[in-house]
Amino acid sequence: MNLYEALCNRETKLSVVGLGYVGMPLAVAFANKVDVIGFDLNEKKIAQYQRGMDPTHEVGDEVISKTTVQFTTDANRLREARFHIVAVPTPVEDDHTPALTPVKGASEIIGRNLSKGSIVVYESTVYPGVTEDVCVPILERESGLKCGVDFKVGYSPERINPGDRVHRLESIRKIVSGMDEETLECVARVYELIITAGVHRAESIQVAEAAKVIENSQRDINIAFMNELSIIFNKMGIDTKAVLEAAGTKWNFLPFYPGLVGGHCIGVDPYYLTYKAEMIGYHSQIILAGRRINDDMGKYCAESCVKNLIAAGKYVRGAKVAILGFTFKENCPDTRNTKVIDIVNELKEYGIEPVIADPQADAEEAKRLYGVEFVDLSEIRGMDAVILAVAHSDFSDFSVADLDQMFGEGKKVLLDIKGLLSKKIFENAGYRYWRL
Repeated sequence: MNLYEALCNRETKLSVVGLGYVGMPLAVAFANKVDVIGFDLNEKKIAQYQRGMDPTHEVGDEVISKTTVQFTTDANRLREARFHIVAVPTPVEDDHTPALTPVKGASEIIGRNLSKGSIVVYESTVYPGVTEDVCVPILERESGLKCGVDFKVGYSPERINPGDRVHRLESIRKIVSGMDEETLECVARVYELIITAGVHRAESIQVAEAAKVIENSQRDINIAFMNELSIIFNKMGIDTKAVLEAAGTKWNFLPFYPGLVGGHCIGVDPYYLTYKAEMIGYHSQIILAGRRINDDMGKYCAESCVKNLIAAGKYVRGAKVAILGFTFKENCPDTRNTKVIDIVNELKEYGIEPVIADPQADAEEAKRLYGVEFVDLSEIRGMDAVILAVAHSDFSDFSVADLDQMFGEGKKVLLDIKGLLSKKIFENAGYRYWRL
């Protein structure tokens, strides 16, 4: 009996190592088809899942409370599984080089609990070659087993979009790969259990790894182009959003928009690709140029706030500024790799201590990572400027009256980073309105 059949017959189990925004929905989906062990080192996170709580908001408390996933921090439980999926984060260091510590650590844990006849599939974003050149030696060292003889490996890059209620795990076509044809077929059939959109069989693990990093590198470059256009058009006194709406009437114009580029994918993956390029002697030009533009947008937004304060006749040092939204993207509690912190830090350089409100953010995480404490929206009063930094649905229906309550005397300065509100309405109400 092959591994796929053993899983379907519940004669062995599937494990998911790393239960964040990617791993947890994956574990829950597979639990509807096979027996699943969900492993994570974070005891608090596992305790929340065991209590039926979903801190990621990806599947909801009701689904978590009913799932049959066996959530655990006990690595020994991984010995019960023969199909392992690694879904740990792969961030970058301060110098923008890949931080492979999480994926290496996960490989060590699995290696110590690996049995013959197993398949290990990596979902974490990496540069081409990491699965076979970095992870496999760790698995062999820790297990004492031989890859290709005693166990096999595959790669299937995650495509989950946190906070997206339309493009869900099951409805996004999945890339799958394996070290040989037999492994590829098994990996494909296992993922076909939950991916209704189907799978794409990549011809090799490195092809699958490369496909993942270029997906987000492409988006990063396109957003960088929009951000550069925004800088140019703002200097010309032209509204960028109006320009994009006009250009978008052509059938082949790509619908990208300016904004802050944070998170774990678009702002990170390009560095994995350029790091690998440097290893083989090629220095990226377009990719790194896009990264420089996007990395500087938080500073640009803060400087624009200062310029608008001056234009409105406000004192800069000690100005009362509120920032609405702190997460890396809308309708998502995740604050890791948020670029809003760049706005905060730059404003502090001008002697401004902004107050921050975000009804959706993980407040404990923001405090731990950035030393930031949120205030309630009701506490934002007497402001000189308000920066609407994240397009949460909580903010989409703000009226002039809602914003009026947040300001003090004098000209009201509103920076609507994502263009969530109507420029015309707020300018007609006497606001000094600015957006990317």
